[in-house]
Amino acid sequence: MLCIVYYIVHMSFGTYIRKRREALKETDRRYSVRQVARRIGVEPAYLSKIERDEVPPPSEAKIRALAEELGEDPDLLLAMAGKVSSDLLEIILGRPRLFAELIRELKTLPDHAILRVVREVRDGDW
Repeated sequence: MLCIVYYIVHMSFGTYIRKRREALKETDRRYSVRQVARRIGVEPAYLSKIERDEVPPPSEAKIRALAEELGEDPDLLLAMAGKVSSDLLEIILGRPRLFAELIRELKTLPDHAILRVVREVRDGDW
């Protein structure tokens, strides 16, 4: 799992979108650039430029539409695009110092430790 995440994180947003779309296209012709672009509400030429990293990643709304279309996690695609989900940003802005400190403390922990913290917060009695 960590190898997959490492591979994804070190791939550009456009390259990842192209590879994912092309993989889906191998078994379903509805995943051509033209058809995917139409379903997410952009021009095919624009989606093609995104996939070739000729333009920056699109808006949060378009990234969410791409995630749904390609069966991907929107938070992962937003992170790959260098963006933060608007709902997460709102939460962080509500208590910026606390969340900054929390994120800095968590950055060096292994995944299993972070998952333990998440479960404790979610399931704990406060």
